[in-house]
Amino acid sequence: MNAMTPARPSLTVVLANPRGFCAGVDRAIQIVERTIEKYGAPVYVKHEIVHNNHVVDRLKKLGAVFVEELSECPDDRPVVFSAHGVPKSTPAEARQRKMFYLDATCPLVSKVHLDAERHFEAGRHVILVGHAGHPEVDGTLGQLPEGAITLVETLKDAMSFEAKDEQNLAFVTQTTLSMDDTAEIVTALRTRFPAILGPHGKDICYATTNRQEAIKAISPTCDLVLVVGSRTSSNSQRLVEVALRAGAKAAKLIDDASDVDPAWFNGVSKVGLSAGASAPEVLVESVLDWLNARFEVVMETAVTAEETVTFKLPRVLTEDMPA
Repeated sequence: MNAMTPARPSLTVVLANPRGFCAGVDRAIQIVERTIEKYGAPVYVKHEIVHNNHVVDRLKKLGAVFVEELSECPDDRPVVFSAHGVPKSTPAEARQRKMFYLDATCPLVSKVHLDAERHFEAGRHVILVGHAGHPEVDGTLGQLPEGAITLVETLKDAMSFEAKDEQNLAFVTQTTLSMDDTAEIVTALRTRFPAILGPHGKDICYATTNRQEAIKAISPTCDLVLVVGSRTSSNSQRLVEVALRAGAKAAKLIDDASDVDPAWFNGVSKVGLSAGASAPEVLVESVLDWLNARFEVVMETAVTAEETVTFKLPRVLTEDMPA
C-alpha cells in the first residue's frame, strides 16, 4: 500500500444464517420460470409473485406480466397465482373462463387456508391475526363467506373483539408476522376466550421463525444491522423490528447495495447482515462487495438453524408433455 494512502477502517460483518430465499419463495419463482419456458411468453402473474423488486424485474424480462386483477388477463395465456395466496373467487373465475392456471401459493399459507376452512365447517367463528391489505391476508379472508372471519391487527383489536359465541371460536395467523407481535395478541385472545382453538402447528412459517432467531442471535452485539429486502416485504420489515428489539443499536431495511448510506457507519465497528425470505443471495453479495470496497472486513457467520425444507412443483411443470 502506498504510504500516502490512508488505511481503510476495520469492520466486523456478521452474516445471519439462515437468511434469504425460503422454500415457498423458491418454488413460486420456479413455477413462473418453468411456465414461461414450457408455454412461452407472456405468462400472467396475479400480484407480485414474491415481494422483491429485483425478482419481479428479472421475471418481467423473461416474459412475466404482473397484474392485480384476473380481468387484466386474456383467456388463452397461462396465469400464475402468487406465493401469498388468493381468495377462492379467483380460481373459481379462472375455471369459469376455462383459463389454464397454476397456483404458486406457499404450502404453509395453504395450511392456514385449510385450518380456517376446517374451523368454519365445524361451526366456529375464525379470527385472523394479520395486517390489513397484505395479499396473504386478503387471500385468507377470501377463503370464507363474508362475516365468517374477523381480522385482528393489534392488541387493541383483540381486546375489543366481541364474540357471539365464546365457545365456538378459533384463530389463525398471517405467516410472516413477528413472533413477538403474534404472541401478545394470541395471549390476549386465549385469556379472554379460554375455549378458543388455535392451529395444530405454528402458523408462523419455519422460514420467518428461523430468520428472526438468527437476527436475534447477532443483534445484541451489533452497532448496525442491515436487512436486505423490499419495503413491500412483510417478513423483511419484521426482521428490522426484531433486530431493534433484540438490542441492535440501529437497523436498516435496504433493497440493495445502492440504498446503503456511508453516514450510517460513523462510529460503527460491527455490522450484522441478513435478508428477508424473498430476497435473493446475489443482493447480499452486492452489499458485501460495497462493504469490502470501503472497509477491511472481518467476516463472521452465525448459524442458528439448518434448513432442508423443499416443496414440490406442480406435476404439469415436471412432465414432458404439455397440459
